[in-house]
Amino acid sequence: MFVRTVYATGDPTKTDAAIRALNTAGRDLLADRPGYRGAGVFVDRELGKLLSASWWASAADRHNSDEVMRVKRAALLEPFAGTVTVDNYEVAALHVLQHPRVGGGLRVTRLEFDPADTDLLTDVFRASVMPRLEAARGVAGASLFVDRERGRGMVGMLFVDRDALAASRSGHAVARHDGVAKAHATVTALEEFEVVHADVRPD
Repeated sequence: MFVRTVYATGDPTKTDAAIRALNTAGRDLLADRPGYRGAGVFVDRELGKLLSASWWASAADRHNSDEVMRVKRAALLEPFAGTVTVDNYEVAALHVLQHPRVGGGLRVTRLEFDPADTDLLTDVFRASVMPRLEAARGVAGASLFVDRERGRGMVGMLFVDRDALAASRSGHAVARHDGVAKAHATVTALEEFEVVHADVRPD
């Protein structure tokens, strides 16, 4: 599968309007497109950050859907967004364990690596990192997104609630340290979000 992420920052007091738009009109627009496989909306209310992800059966489906969403995106995110960044990824690994609750947690680890090491990163994550991450209490799912051309990626860990997210921090820090060393990758950012909506259909 393939993923498009939209990362927006803005006024923390105006996040609710953008969340409502993404969760209603935004989801309706996506659901009408061929190849749609689900979406997620995540928020950091304190700092004023929104992360949304849409999942697609093919790169072509993702590209075609963006022709519609590019026109609508600004209106959906008004008046909240001051900055908007759109990125495209291939789904290198995905394991859904259970459905996260509204109000659950998402931890995002942003990575950079030599594009030639993309397969190494994927193999290390699947074989040794993901099993360690999923051993934590309350994990709902794990994923790795990669951009082979730019040498960038994202690890997403979903948790059923915020308590489980917080309890996992120490153990996941150790797994993250070991994993990036083996994969020759660099962590460029570590973020946590509240789950507003998360639904992906791998098949």
